[in-house]
Amino acid sequence: MSFDFDAVIERANTDSVKWAKYAGRATPGEVSRDSVPTQEDGDIIPLWVADMDFAAPPAVIAALRERVDHGVFGYNQPTASQIDAVVGYLGRKFDWSIELEWIVWLPGLVSGLNVACRAVGAAGDAVFTATPIYPPFLSAPGYSGRRVASAPLVRDSAGWLWDFPTVDAVLRTSRAKLFLLCHPHNPTGRVWNEDELWQIALLAEKHDLVVCSDEIHNGLILSPYHQHRLFATLSPELAARTITLMAPSKTFNIPGLGCAFAIIPDSRLRRSFRDAMHGIVPHVNALGMVATEAALTSCDDWQAALLDYLRGNLRAVERAVAGVPGLAMRPVEATYLAWIDAREFASDRGVDNSARWFEQHGLGLSDGADFGAPGFVRLNFGTCRGLLDEALERLGRATGR
Repeated sequence: MSFDFDAVIERANTDSVKWAKYAGRATPGEVSRDSVPTQEDGDIIPLWVADMDFAAPPAVIAALRERVDHGVFGYNQPTASQIDAVVGYLGRKFDWSIELEWIVWLPGLVSGLNVACRAVGAAGDAVFTATPIYPPFLSAPGYSGRRVASAPLVRDSAGWLWDFPTVDAVLRTSRAKLFLLCHPHNPTGRVWNEDELWQIALLAEKHDLVVCSDEIHNGLILSPYHQHRLFATLSPELAARTITLMAPSKTFNIPGLGCAFAIIPDSRLRRSFRDAMHGIVPHVNALGMVATEAALTSCDDWQAALLDYLRGNLRAVERAVAGVPGLAMRPVEATYLAWIDAREFASDRGVDNSARWFEQHGLGLSDGADFGAPGFVRLNFGTCRGLLDEALERLGRATGR
């Protein structure tokens, strides 16, 4: 089958958080090429929050229509086929054979991060993560009375790397109980290789840590030289101290349907996780469950076509950034997010806030400060090529290229 990712789908004046951020904004089909817009003009292309501007896969839409046509939406529970979809997906994609009882359903992956912080350790304990990082990794510990302990990732000419001696030192002094891992990594786009994962595993064993591994971007590997290895599959011993969080929301562009799941092999850890959910976390809605089953069982061809399209978008972003003095980015191995270093540009131009500067020039990006890295911006290239091309032209104009 062929899929039209170039189609412009109207998202303005809908319930889209992404497009509603800028009041009076232009729609995808109406962005102006005649002048440099300002935020006050309302003509800002939103490339910030991580959802794509593509329709969900046809198989997902068909499954939702069939469920809606049934017409009754009482309290639901996971069906055998929905559970089998998760088991089958993990076995087919990652050769991981799991038990049915290991699955804990969640209404979203961020809920899982927060539950993990509540389930592991006690108030006052530390939760470790590495920066820059998806903002809920930094906020979730505090909501549960935990402290954030962190160490920065480092860069070389090839990409973003762990500074494991520093991580070890922070873990030792903070006496953290939980390690929040993002794999593939948001926002840098790294796919941690097996050697890196093993070094994390050794640190988890050394410091007796539970690892909560956010693997929501596992289906968005763009590099032909990388493949995703589930952290918990390194060894049975490691699986016993791991909470794996996954969802179809990013790969199949269905975050608004609110369905995720945790895989927790250890019964005591799973019981603590469920106890932390009790009375707080709602059940997953019926449509989210239906969409998840369809996504995990019937959308391989759509996913393959999406990845090809995103690779083309990534090449366009790389060319544009490389052509702008003062901007830099390392290779993106996964996700549809480009993590751009704008510090040199901002310093040369006397710009206080790069994200605000780009907004004033018609481009809505995520502010790196929210990820623990002021001076960076994150660009979501999961959009149609025509809109991305216009956005990249604005990037050039905003920097005086």
